[in-house]
Amino acid sequence: MRSGSAGHSDLQPEEILKVNDYMYRTHLLIGMFMASSASAQPHYEKTAEALLGLTPEQHRITQQCGTEPPFANAYWNEKREGIYVDIVSGEPLFSSRDKFDSGSGWPSFTRPLEKDHVVKKADTSHGMRRTEVRSKHVDSHLGHVFDDGPTAAGGLRYCINSASLRFIPKEDLVREGYSEYLKIFETP
Repeated sequence: MRSGSAGHSDLQPEEILKVNDYMYRTHLLIGMFMASSASAQPHYEKTAEALLGLTPEQHRITQQCGTEPPFANAYWNEKREGIYVDIVSGEPLFSSRDKFDSGSGWPSFTRPLEKDHVVKKADTSHGMRRTEVRSKHVDSHLGHVFDDGPTAAGGLRYCINSASLRFIPKEDLVREGYSEYLKIFETP
C-alpha cells in the first residue's frame, strides 16, 4: 500500500483480508435488513454504507481508477478455490478456475465468471491505449484486460486489483449466498 493511505499503510495483506471480510459481512447484514425478501434475483447496488466501509486504498482504486502495487496485494498469490466478487456490491466477477499466474503481481484471469457483470471501456490515460474493465452494476474500476493471456484459454488476461475484490472460498459459497457457483468446482 502507498504510504498516504490514511493510516492503512502498515497493513499486511492478511490484515487487509480480515478488514475486507469484516466490512463485507457488515455490508451484507445491512443489505439483508434493507432488501425485500420477495426479490428472487440478486440486486447489486452502490450504497453510501458500502462506500463508507471501503478502506482509503479500496476507494482510490474502485472509485478513482487507481492501481495497487504489484506483489503487495491480497490476492495476487491466492491459490484456494472460490470466487471473487466486487468489494462494493458482492457482484460475482471471477473464479479461481480461470485464475492463472501471469507473473505480473496482480490477480489475473482468463475470463469473467459472469460475462455480463464485467464491462470493457477504452482507456487512454497515462499516454497508453488500454481496455479498462469495470463492474457492470456499480461501476467499480477493476483493472484492465490485455490480449497476452494463455492462448488455449482465449488469449485474454484480465489484470485485476485485489482491492476491488473480495474472495469467497469454495467452502463458504453456500453460507455467503453464492451456492449456484458450487457447480463450477464439481468437475476437475
